[in-house]
Amino acid sequence: MTVFHIVSYSGGKDSSATLLLALDRFGKDRVIPVFMDTGNEHDLTYEHLDQIERELGVTIKRLKNDFSGEIARKREFIARDQRTRRQYTRRPMMRAGLPVYRKRSDGTLAIDEDGKPIPRMRKQGGKRVRWSNKAKRRALAVLHPTGNPFLDLCLWKGGFPSRKAQFCTEHLKRNMAVEFQLSLIDAGHRVVSWQGVRRDESQNRRDAKSFERIGPRLYAHRPIAGWTAQQTVDFVRARGVSLNPLYSLGMGRVGCMPCINASKPEIKEIAQRFPEHPKKISEWERLVGQASKRGFSTFMVGSHPAPDRREVFADLNIWSRIEWSKTSRGGKNKGQTEMFAEPAPACASSYGLCE
Repeated sequence: MTVFHIVSYSGGKDSSATLLLALDRFGKDRVIPVFMDTGNEHDLTYEHLDQIERELGVTIKRLKNDFSGEIARKREFIARDQRTRRQYTRRPMMRAGLPVYRKRSDGTLAIDEDGKPIPRMRKQGGKRVRWSNKAKRRALAVLHPTGNPFLDLCLWKGGFPSRKAQFCTEHLKRNMAVEFQLSLIDAGHRVVSWQGVRRDESQNRRDAKSFERIGPRLYAHRPIAGWTAQQTVDFVRARGVSLNPLYSLGMGRVGCMPCINASKPEIKEIAQRFPEHPKKISEWERLVGQASKRGFSTFMVGSHPAPDRREVFADLNIWSRIEWSKTSRGGKNKGQTEMFAEPAPACASSYGLCE
Protein backbone atom coordinates (compact mmCIF):
# COMPACT_ATOMS: atom_id res chain seq x y z
CA MET A 1 0.00 0.00 0.00
CA THR A 2 1.42 3.35 -1.10
CA VAL A 3 0.74 6.66 0.64
CA PHE A 4 0.23 9.41 -1.94
CA HIS A 5 0.50 13.06 -0.95
CA ILE A 6 -1.86 15.10 -3.15
CA VAL A 7 -1.17 18.85 -3.20
CA SER A 8 -4.03 21.04 -4.41
CA TYR A 9 -2.05 23.48 -6.54
CA SER A 10 -3.71 26.68 -7.77
CA GLY A 11 -0.63 28.54 -8.94
CA GLY A 12 -0.84 30.90 -5.96
CA LYS A 13 1.60 31.66 -3.18
CA ASP A 14 -0.06 29.44 -0.55
CA SER A 15 -0.20 26.34 -2.72
CA SER A 16 3.39 26.98 -3.87
CA ALA A 17 4.61 27.03 -0.27
CA THR A 18 2.57 23.90 0.47
CA LEU A 19 4.02 22.08 -2.53
CA LEU A 20 7.57 22.93 -1.48
CA LEU A 21 6.96 21.61 2.03
CA ALA A 22 5.49 18.37 0.68
CA LEU A 23 8.42 17.82 -1.69
CA ASP A 24 10.93 18.52 1.09
CA ARG A 25 9.39 15.83 3.27
CA PHE A 26 8.36 13.08 0.85
CA GLY A 27 10.09 13.71 -2.49
CA LYS A 28 8.82 13.71 -6.05
CA ASP A 29 7.85 10.02 -6.22
CA ARG A 30 5.08 10.27 -3.62
CA VAL A 31 3.89 13.85 -4.14
CA ILE A 32 1.32 14.62 -6.85
CA PRO A 33 0.44 18.30 -7.43
CA VAL A 34 -3.07 18.64 -8.86
CA PHE A 35 -4.41 21.73 -10.65
CA MET A 36 -8.19 22.12 -11.06
CA ASP A 37 -8.66 24.06 -14.28
CA THR A 38 -11.80 26.22 -13.96
CA GLY A 39 -11.61 27.62 -17.48
CA ASN A 40 -11.58 31.14 -16.03
CA GLU A 41 -7.85 31.41 -15.42
CA HIS A 42 -5.37 33.95 -16.72
CA ASP A 43 -2.89 32.83 -19.40
CA LEU A 44 -0.07 33.88 -17.05
CA THR A 45 -1.26 31.27 -14.55
CA TYR A 46 -1.06 28.51 -17.16
CA GLU A 47 2.43 29.72 -18.07
CA HIS A 48 3.36 29.74 -14.38
CA LEU A 49 2.35 26.08 -14.06
CA ASP A 50 4.79 25.19 -16.86
CA GLN A 51 7.48 27.27 -15.14
CA ILE A 52 6.97 25.48 -11.79
CA GLU A 53 7.19 22.10 -13.51
CA ARG A 54 10.57 23.08 -14.99
CA GLU A 55 11.93 24.58 -11.76
CA LEU A 56 10.87 21.73 -9.44
CA GLY A 57 11.09 18.82 -11.88
CA VAL A 58 7.50 17.73 -11.20
CA THR A 59 4.45 17.06 -13.34
CA ILE A 60 1.31 18.94 -12.32
CA LYS A 61 -1.76 16.87 -13.05
CA ARG A 62 -4.46 19.04 -14.63
CA LEU A 63 -8.11 18.19 -13.97
CA LYS A 64 -11.06 19.74 -15.80
CA ASN A 65 -14.75 19.04 -15.22
CA ASP A 66 -17.17 18.22 -18.05
CA PHE A 67 -20.80 19.35 -17.88
CA SER A 68 -21.97 18.09 -21.28
CA GLY A 69 -24.22 15.50 -19.62
CA GLU A 70 -25.84 18.09 -17.33
CA ILE A 71 -26.42 20.46 -20.25
CA ALA A 72 -28.00 17.69 -22.33
CA ARG A 73 -30.38 16.82 -19.48
CA LYS A 74 -31.28 20.50 -19.01
CA ARG A 75 -32.08 20.82 -22.73
CA GLU A 76 -34.40 17.84 -22.47
CA PHE A 77 -36.08 19.23 -19.34
CA ILE A 78 -36.67 22.66 -20.89
CA ALA A 79 -38.03 21.21 -24.12
CA ARG A 80 -40.51 19.01 -22.22
CA ASP A 81 -41.45 21.46 -19.48
CA GLN A 82 -45.25 21.67 -19.22
CA ARG A 83 -45.68 22.61 -15.55
CA THR A 84 -48.82 24.58 -14.72
CA ARG A 85 -48.29 25.65 -11.11
CA ARG A 86 -47.32 29.17 -10.06
CA GLN A 87 -44.58 30.31 -7.69
CA TYR A 88 -45.52 32.91 -5.10
CA THR A 89 -43.57 35.23 -2.84
CA ARG A 90 -44.82 35.10 0.73
CA ARG A 91 -44.74 38.32 2.75
CA PRO A 92 -46.00 39.19 6.26
CA MET A 93 -49.57 40.48 6.29
CA MET A 94 -49.82 44.11 7.43
CA ARG A 95 -52.76 46.13 8.75
CA ALA A 96 -52.50 49.86 9.49
CA GLY A 97 -48.74 49.53 9.17
CA LEU A 98 -48.53 46.77 11.79
CA PRO A 99 -47.97 43.04 11.26
CA VAL A 100 -50.91 40.67 11.72
CA TYR A 101 -50.10 37.59 13.81
CA ARG A 102 -51.52 34.07 13.69
CA LYS A 103 -53.82 32.95 16.48
CA ARG A 104 -54.62 29.59 17.98
CA SER A 105 -58.15 28.20 18.19
CA ASP A 106 -58.48 29.60 21.72
CA GLY A 107 -57.69 33.14 20.50
CA THR A 108 -54.15 33.37 21.90
CA LEU A 109 -51.16 34.27 19.76
CA ALA A 110 -49.29 31.42 18.08
CA ILE A 111 -45.60 31.53 18.97
CA ASP A 112 -42.51 29.85 17.51
CA GLU A 113 -39.77 27.91 19.31
CA ASP A 114 -38.10 31.16 20.42
CA GLY A 115 -41.30 32.46 21.97
CA LYS A 116 -41.90 35.04 19.23
CA PRO A 117 -45.34 35.55 17.69
CA ILE A 118 -45.77 34.03 14.21
CA PRO A 119 -46.93 36.53 11.55
CA ARG A 120 -49.63 35.69 9.04
CA MET A 121 -48.27 35.45 5.50
CA ARG A 122 -49.79 36.62 2.24
CA LYS A 123 -49.04 35.31 -1.24
CA GLN A 124 -47.76 37.79 -3.81
CA GLY A 125 -46.52 37.58 -7.37
CA GLY A 126 -47.75 34.35 -8.81
CA LYS A 127 -45.09 33.83 -11.48
CA ARG A 128 -45.50 30.88 -13.81
CA VAL A 129 -43.00 28.12 -13.10
CA ARG A 130 -43.07 26.68 -16.62
CA TRP A 131 -40.65 27.94 -19.25
CA SER A 132 -42.50 30.03 -21.85
CA ASN A 133 -42.14 29.03 -25.49
CA LYS A 134 -40.14 32.17 -26.18
CA ALA A 135 -37.75 31.44 -23.29
CA LYS A 136 -37.42 27.84 -24.49
CA ARG A 137 -36.34 28.89 -27.96
CA ARG A 138 -33.90 31.41 -26.51
CA ALA A 139 -32.30 28.95 -24.08
CA LEU A 140 -32.13 25.98 -26.44
CA ALA A 141 -30.30 28.11 -29.00
CA VAL A 142 -27.30 28.58 -26.67
CA LEU A 143 -27.43 25.49 -24.45
CA HIS A 144 -24.53 23.60 -25.99
CA PRO A 145 -21.25 22.54 -24.32
CA THR A 146 -18.44 24.99 -25.03
CA GLY A 147 -15.61 23.00 -23.47
CA ASN A 148 -14.99 25.77 -20.93
CA PRO A 149 -15.86 24.37 -17.47
CA PHE A 150 -16.82 27.70 -15.87
CA LEU A 151 -19.04 28.81 -18.74
CA ASP A 152 -20.64 25.38 -19.13
CA LEU A 153 -21.37 25.26 -15.40
CA CYS A 154 -23.13 28.64 -15.57
CA LEU A 155 -25.07 27.64 -18.68
CA TRP A 156 -26.27 24.54 -16.84
CA LYS A 157 -27.19 26.52 -13.72
CA GLY A 158 -28.75 29.38 -15.69
CA GLY A 159 -26.76 31.96 -13.72
CA PHE A 160 -23.41 32.87 -12.22
CA PRO A 161 -22.19 31.91 -8.73
CA SER A 162 -22.51 34.39 -5.87
CA ARG A 163 -21.16 34.78 -2.35
CA LYS A 164 -24.25 33.02 -0.97
CA ALA A 165 -24.33 30.36 -3.70
CA GLN A 166 -20.68 29.81 -4.56
CA PHE A 167 -21.26 26.58 -6.47
CA CYS A 168 -18.18 27.18 -8.64
CA THR A 169 -15.84 26.01 -5.86
CA GLU A 170 -17.83 22.83 -5.36
CA HIS A 171 -18.21 21.80 -9.01
CA LEU A 172 -14.94 23.09 -10.48
CA LYS A 173 -12.47 22.39 -7.67
CA ARG A 174 -13.61 20.35 -4.68
CA ASN A 175 -15.50 17.64 -6.57
CA MET A 176 -12.64 17.13 -9.01
CA ALA A 177 -10.04 16.86 -6.24
CA VAL A 178 -12.15 14.45 -4.20
CA GLU A 179 -12.89 12.27 -7.23
CA PHE A 180 -9.19 11.97 -8.02
CA GLN A 181 -8.29 11.15 -4.42
CA LEU A 182 -11.05 8.54 -4.14
CA SER A 183 -9.79 6.86 -7.29
CA LEU A 184 -6.43 6.31 -5.57
CA ILE A 185 -8.15 5.03 -2.43
CA ASP A 186 -10.25 2.62 -4.50
CA ALA A 187 -7.00 1.32 -5.98
CA GLY A 188 -5.88 0.39 -2.45
CA HIS A 189 -3.72 3.39 -1.53
CA ARG A 190 -3.74 5.90 1.31
CA VAL A 191 -4.09 9.58 0.51
CA VAL A 192 -2.99 12.69 2.37
CA SER A 193 -4.57 15.82 0.92
CA TRP A 194 -2.21 18.78 1.34
CA GLN A 195 -4.14 22.06 1.42
CA GLY A 196 -2.69 25.58 1.37
CA VAL A 197 -5.18 26.94 3.90
CA ARG A 198 -4.33 29.75 6.32
CA ARG A 199 -6.42 30.53 9.39
CA ASP A 200 -6.10 34.29 8.87
CA GLU A 201 -7.70 34.12 5.41
CA SER A 202 -11.28 34.27 6.66
CA GLN A 203 -13.59 33.61 9.59
CA ASN A 204 -14.60 30.29 8.04
CA ARG A 205 -10.99 29.09 8.23
CA ARG A 206 -10.01 30.44 11.63
CA ASP A 207 -10.40 26.99 13.24
CA ALA A 208 -8.71 25.00 10.47
CA LYS A 209 -6.81 22.01 11.86
CA SER A 210 -3.26 21.27 10.78
CA PHE A 211 -4.00 17.56 10.40
CA GLU A 212 -7.19 15.52 10.53
CA ARG A 213 -8.70 12.26 9.34
CA ILE A 214 -11.43 12.80 6.78
CA GLY A 215 -12.40 9.21 6.06
CA PRO A 216 -11.03 5.69 5.59
CA ARG A 217 -7.44 6.04 4.28
CA LEU A 218 -7.98 9.74 3.61
CA TYR A 219 -6.36 12.55 5.62
CA ALA A 220 -6.02 16.32 5.30
CA HIS A 221 -2.81 18.20 6.09
CA ARG A 222 -2.64 22.01 6.24
CA PRO A 223 1.01 22.79 6.96
CA ILE A 224 0.73 26.59 6.62
CA ALA A 225 -2.47 26.98 8.66
CA GLY A 226 -0.69 29.24 11.15
CA TRP A 227 1.25 31.27 8.58
CA THR A 228 0.54 34.75 7.26
CA ALA A 229 0.30 35.69 3.59
CA GLN A 230 3.65 37.48 3.74
CA GLN A 231 5.31 34.44 5.32
CA THR A 232 4.28 32.26 2.38
CA VAL A 233 5.64 34.82 -0.10
CA ASP A 234 8.93 35.13 1.77
CA PHE A 235 9.28 31.34 2.04
CA VAL A 236 8.78 30.75 -1.68
CA ARG A 237 11.13 33.58 -2.65
CA ALA A 238 13.79 32.37 -0.22
CA ARG A 239 13.76 29.01 -1.98
CA GLY A 240 14.39 30.70 -5.32
CA VAL A 241 11.07 29.51 -6.75
CA SER A 242 9.02 31.75 -9.03
CA LEU A 243 5.80 33.33 -7.83
CA ASN A 244 2.85 33.82 -10.13
CA PRO A 245 3.61 37.05 -12.08
CA LEU A 246 0.05 38.25 -11.45
CA TYR A 247 1.11 39.17 -7.90
CA SER A 248 3.39 41.82 -9.39
CA LEU A 249 0.50 43.21 -11.45
CA GLY A 250 -1.71 44.32 -8.57
CA MET A 251 -3.60 41.06 -8.10
CA GLY A 252 -4.40 39.93 -4.57
CA ARG A 253 -5.61 36.54 -5.84
CA VAL A 254 -4.50 34.52 -8.86
CA GLY A 255 -7.37 32.08 -9.22
CA CYS A 256 -10.24 32.99 -11.50
CA MET A 257 -9.70 36.08 -13.63
CA PRO A 258 -11.80 37.76 -12.52
CA CYS A 259 -13.25 36.05 -9.47
CA ILE A 260 -16.90 36.70 -8.60
CA ASN A 261 -15.58 37.93 -5.23
CA ALA A 262 -13.07 40.36 -6.75
CA SER A 263 -12.70 43.57 -4.77
CA LYS A 264 -13.23 47.06 -6.16
CA PRO A 265 -9.46 47.71 -6.62
CA GLU A 266 -8.99 44.29 -8.26
CA ILE A 267 -11.77 44.96 -10.78
CA LYS A 268 -10.15 48.27 -11.64
CA GLU A 269 -6.72 46.67 -12.07
CA ILE A 270 -8.10 43.88 -14.25
CA ALA A 271 -9.95 46.34 -16.49
CA GLN A 272 -6.82 48.46 -16.93
CA ARG A 273 -4.29 45.67 -17.41
CA PHE A 274 -6.30 42.90 -19.03
CA PRO A 275 -9.17 44.45 -21.06
CA GLU A 276 -9.71 41.16 -22.90
CA HIS A 277 -11.07 39.57 -19.71
CA PRO A 278 -14.03 41.97 -19.24
CA LYS A 279 -14.85 41.41 -22.93
CA LYS A 280 -14.92 37.68 -22.28
CA ILE A 281 -17.15 38.12 -19.22
CA SER A 282 -19.51 40.36 -21.19
CA GLU A 283 -19.98 37.64 -23.80
CA TRP A 284 -20.53 35.08 -21.02
CA GLU A 285 -23.21 37.33 -19.52
CA ARG A 286 -24.97 37.34 -22.88
CA LEU A 287 -24.83 33.56 -23.28
CA VAL A 288 -25.80 32.71 -19.70
CA GLY A 289 -28.57 35.30 -19.82
CA GLN A 290 -30.01 33.59 -22.89
CA ALA A 291 -29.91 30.26 -21.03
CA SER A 292 -31.69 31.78 -18.02
CA LYS A 293 -35.46 31.75 -17.62
CA ARG A 294 -35.30 35.45 -16.67
CA GLY A 295 -33.48 36.33 -19.88
CA PHE A 296 -30.47 38.00 -18.25
CA SER A 297 -27.65 37.22 -15.83
CA THR A 298 -24.78 39.26 -14.43
CA PHE A 299 -21.33 38.02 -13.45
CA MET A 300 -21.19 40.27 -10.40
CA VAL A 301 -24.38 39.21 -8.65
CA GLY A 302 -25.92 41.72 -6.24
CA SER A 303 -29.19 42.86 -4.74
CA HIS A 304 -31.16 45.46 -6.68
CA PRO A 305 -34.47 47.17 -5.84
CA ALA A 306 -35.68 47.63 -9.42
CA PRO A 307 -38.39 45.18 -10.59
CA ASP A 308 -37.46 45.70 -14.25
CA ARG A 309 -34.82 43.14 -15.22
CA ARG A 310 -33.45 45.46 -17.92
CA GLU A 311 -32.66 48.08 -15.31
CA VAL A 312 -31.05 45.49 -13.05
CA PHE A 313 -28.81 44.25 -15.86
CA ALA A 314 -27.88 47.81 -16.86
CA ASP A 315 -26.65 48.53 -13.31
CA LEU A 316 -24.92 45.23 -12.56
CA ASN A 317 -23.33 44.05 -15.83
CA ILE A 318 -19.55 43.82 -16.01
CA TRP A 319 -19.10 47.18 -17.76
CA SER A 320 -21.15 48.98 -15.10
CA ARG A 321 -19.13 47.25 -12.39
CA ILE A 322 -15.92 48.46 -14.03
CA GLU A 323 -17.23 52.04 -14.08
CA TRP A 324 -18.10 51.64 -10.40
CA SER A 325 -14.56 50.41 -9.67
CA LYS A 326 -13.21 53.73 -10.98
CA THR A 327 -15.18 55.79 -8.48
CA SER A 328 -13.59 57.35 -5.42
CA ARG A 329 -13.88 55.73 -2.02
CA GLY A 330 -17.56 55.47 -1.14
CA GLY A 331 -18.55 56.38 -4.70
CA LYS A 332 -21.50 54.59 -6.28
CA ASN A 333 -21.89 56.17 -9.70
CA LYS A 334 -19.98 57.66 -12.61
CA GLY A 335 -20.36 61.18 -11.25
CA GLN A 336 -18.00 60.30 -8.41
CA THR A 337 -15.17 59.03 -10.61
CA GLU A 338 -11.73 59.79 -9.20
CA MET A 339 -10.58 63.17 -10.51
CA PHE A 340 -6.92 62.25 -10.92
CA ALA A 341 -7.05 58.61 -12.00
CA GLU A 342 -3.56 57.32 -12.80
CA PRO A 343 -2.59 54.56 -15.23
CA ALA A 344 -1.66 51.22 -13.70
CA PRO A 345 2.06 51.10 -12.77
CA ALA A 346 4.31 48.55 -14.45
CA CYS A 347 4.66 46.72 -11.13
CA ALA A 348 2.22 46.79 -8.24
CA SER A 349 2.38 44.37 -5.33
CA SER A 350 1.29 44.36 -1.71
CA TYR A 351 3.94 41.72 -0.91
CA GLY A 352 7.02 43.78 -1.68
CA LEU A 353 7.70 42.01 -4.99
CA CYS A 354 8.57 45.25 -6.78
CA GLU A 355 11.35 46.24 -4.42
